[in-house]
Amino acid sequence: MEKITNLREALSKKLTKKELSLLVTSYDVVGDIAVIEIPTELEKKEKVIANALLDLHKNLKVVVKRAGIHKGVYRRQKMKILTGERRKTTECKENNIRIRLDVEKVYYSVRSGTERKRIAEQVKPGESVLIMFSGAAPYPLVIAKNSKAKEVYGVEINPIAHKYALENVKLNKLENKIKLFQGDVRLVVPELNKKFDRIAMPLPKGGEDFLDVALKAIKRNGIIHFYDFEQEGEFKLAKQKVKKACSISKKKYRILNVVKCGQVGPREYRLCVDFKVH
Repeated sequence: MEKITNLREALSKKLTKKELSLLVTSYDVVGDIAVIEIPTELEKKEKVIANALLDLHKNLKVVVKRAGIHKGVYRRQKMKILTGERRKTTECKENNIRIRLDVEKVYYSVRSGTERKRIAEQVKPGESVLIMFSGAAPYPLVIAKNSKAKEVYGVEINPIAHKYALENVKLNKLENKIKLFQGDVRLVVPELNKKFDRIAMPLPKGGEDFLDVALKAIKRNGIIHFYDFEQEGEFKLAKQKVKKACSISKKKYRILNVVKCGQVGPREYRLCVDFKVH
């Protein structure tokens, strides 16, 4: 008997052809929790789909579905448990670190692991790094663990994400390298009264509204990693946002790179503009 390896195969005898055509087969695995999307037309079969996924992957303990969009300043997304253990907390491993979080109360993109590694690999020995919108601290942890940065600062507005971030720093024994602050970056960063060699801004929606804060906090010849959502063919808009902010702040700059670091919808991408401020 052939081993069933994917969700469509696992459901071939449990869903009709029409239902199978509507099935969303991609899903995120965050620790031992699978996060899936269920189209409205398949809601009556959501338990069947979730149980098939649990049977397919023995390492999974919970299946939840996205029950809303990311919303509010805390970037939370409602999740509904479909099957498995009754919890939304988990522990993930990525890039030599462990990270604990609640998938509903904390924004965390498992798909950004490669991008976090890319940033960490650019950090030079002795750098002071700032992560704006640091969440449960995935960027600070990956950079502190995988580079010779002198220090990594993280600022996060969501108090629950900040609580997990503090726990994760202890979990990874990185208290001597990471400093975390809870609050609005617009208020917290100026109070730090400090300049940084490198600043990452992993807030792809509306991040341009905080470029002025980053430009005030970056050292001369420092590098900023600015994230943005753009449609395919519109990538120049991300560069224009950087140009506008630098013009207002009267800063000279040079774009080093524009990197596609994730697809978020049909023809829509998460971009990172790496630029140096002179």
